[in-house]
Amino acid sequence: MPLVRIDVRRGKDAAYRSALGKAVHDALVSIGVPHDDRFQVIAEHDAEGLVYDAHYLGIERTDDIVIVQIAFNDTRTLEQKKALYQAIAENLGKSPGVKPGDVFVNLVEVKKENWSFGNGVAQYAS
Repeated sequence: MPLVRIDVRRGKDAAYRSALGKAVHDALVSIGVPHDDRFQVIAEHDAEGLVYDAHYLGIERTDDIVIVQIAFNDTRTLEQKKALYQAIAENLGKSPGVKPGDVFVNLVEVKKENWSFGNGVAQYAS
């Protein structure tokens, strides 16, 4: 049930974008998300459409920044979230080769009834 948005600077090829999606999904699977539960939006932006601070919190960022936003149920522990951040950074480092400082992750936790996976039905609503 995670909905993943991955935003990058325009100009990366399809193989790079595919590797981004796989790396993030594999990290989610490592914390218990079912393998077939994959919903992602991967978007490219011109320079003026992807704004970031190159040095915020003393972390060095480049134009290769990858911004990952994940909306999912409010059910994960702090330990699971920390493990997810680490796994995403490690996976992206392995392929497609994103530096750890260029990995920005934001989690958006939602109630289960805030999802409809199709057919106009709230499948997770009690």
